[in-house]
Amino acid sequence: MIDVDDLVARAADGEEAAWAALVDRFASLVWSVVRSVGLGESDAADVSQTTWMRLAEHLRELKDAARLSAWLVTTARREAIRVSRLGVRQVPVDPWEWLEHPGDVLDGPESRVLASERDLAVQAAVALLPPRCRQMLLALAADPPSTYAEISRSLGVPVGSIGPTRSRCLDRLERLLKEQTEGLLDDVGLRF
Repeated sequence: MIDVDDLVARAADGEEAAWAALVDRFASLVWSVVRSVGLGESDAADVSQTTWMRLAEHLRELKDAARLSAWLVTTARREAIRVSRLGVRQVPVDPWEWLEHPGDVLDGPESRVLASERDLAVQAAVALLPPRCRQMLLALAADPPSTYAEISRSLGVPVGSIGPTRSRCLDRLERLLKEQTEGLLDDVGLRF
């Protein structure tokens, strides 16, 4: 086994094989320190890479190559703790998510009234659909969901036509909902 002092000196001189030998020898140590802080796999991989980058930046300044493992442990632990603390404060959030789930954001009586009105509007529009579309959409929205094979049998349509039929029925439903909305806006004198 090659001496760590020798590997550090050769790696500092730019020898790739010496650098690879250092990484091979100490990678599991760095990884175990990083994971012991409780980071997830991707954050742990980032911290591990950062630790090796820091070593590459400071390799020539390393005074005692025999203490390389202690240097790696300290650097990896500090970086892992830093990333761990950042992760607690920085929670990625989609700023538009509340548009998709307005009930999660507004939980007051207004949101319940709006949800009820929306549900009634959808039910009224579904009732205006031709029977075939209504049956198709209700079968697709069943809980638990029906398979295409079950829908095919119950409605007597080929499996391959379910997707295109669903698309046409949803387009029709969307038009009905828009017509209802425009009618409501006309009734109260609002136009955009």
